[in-house]
Amino acid sequence: MLTFFNQFPQRVSDVTTELTTQGVPLTAPAAPAPPLDPDDPWASSRPAPPVNRTTLAWCTAAQMLSAHHRTPLSTQALSADALIRELGVRGLAQLHTDLHDGAPIDYRFTRCPYCSGCGEEPLLPDCADVGCPPQYEFIDHDHICPVCRGENFQPEWFGEERITQLDHLVDAPAPGRTARLSRLRKKILRLTRR
Repeated sequence: MLTFFNQFPQRVSDVTTELTTQGVPLTAPAAPAPPLDPDDPWASSRPAPPVNRTTLAWCTAAQMLSAHHRTPLSTQALSADALIRELGVRGLAQLHTDLHDGAPIDYRFTRCPYCSGCGEEPLLPDCADVGCPPQYEFIDHDHICPVCRGENFQPEWFGEERITQLDHLVDAPAPGRTARLSRLRKKILRLTRR
């Protein structure tokens, strides 16, 4: 039986199956340490850690890049490695924005690529995994999605709510604009009657 939370292991399974059929290893090798720069004493001299390509975040990044560029997953493996290595899960929000030409994304109207719009962390971690304070241990609280920050994807409800807000703005005009608004309303009424 396919439930909402079963789709996340299925996503990982689909991506790892495709990677293994194309001969791509499921663990990216650690990047070599950068050479020491005497002019920059604060530069890191540690090698970048290896990337696990079987995590949900990596699989989501690879699918997003592959779908956007219309290329196979194997060609996007290094890009997904770099994204997860540098920014982690929160980098998916930046990637989503970048793929939309830098436009801000309202997750109430656009489905989150990581949690698919539920607003919760799709891996369903417990409080010990996330590191919640001890007082939250016995309270049933949600762990919000790190990408959409818990925005609830409900375009039908939020769309009606936004129209209601705009109607209130039109009904309550600013001082000095009443004559112009009444002419605008007359034009709108004439156009809607046709």
